[in-house]
Amino acid sequence: MALLNEILEFNETFVSDKRYEEYATTKFPDKRIVILTCMDTRLTELLPKAMNLKNGDAKIIKSAGAIVNHPFGGIMRSLLVSIYELQVDEVYIIGHYDCGMSSIDTDRITKKMTDRGIDSNIFQTLKYSGIDMKNWLHGFSDVTESVKMSVEVVRNHPLMDSKVPIHGLVVHPDTGQLDVIVDGYQSIVGK
Repeated sequence: MALLNEILEFNETFVSDKRYEEYATTKFPDKRIVILTCMDTRLTELLPKAMNLKNGDAKIIKSAGAIVNHPFGGIMRSLLVSIYELQVDEVYIIGHYDCGMSSIDTDRITKKMTDRGIDSNIFQTLKYSGIDMKNWLHGFSDVTESVKMSVEVVRNHPLMDSKVPIHGLVVHPDTGQLDVIVDGYQSIVGK
């Protein structure tokens, strides 16, 4: 509760001093791009700076591992809305080296869940409902392969505009160096 109070006190000053004015922009990204990247805290400011982005330049979607693991999940929906409603022309899927999703131990996570009070019977119920916890929580062993797989899911989606380049990159979380894994311009249909 103390952290919430600290945030709200800061926010009150932020608003009353009109510090928000320097961030004013529209809902449409100036550079007409959407980025799917990892939620890793090292990337919060580093990635936009490494890409020369400022507030308003890009739509940024974050998830654990920058993985598109379901073609009709929330990540894909956000990408499609960005393209069809928010004037996005290019998609960037950016994973990073030293990602926590590369070392996910699903047994350890489920143990932590039960330690925090989740009834272990829930896992059986989920299993009978067709949810395989190991697969659902599983990350990846190779970030470049993971990025390629996510690019393929997006590129081959039945609702994706084939003229939209889907790029795949991996960023170094210490330096911001970007390595191109998939150049989306090379696979645009009808280029």
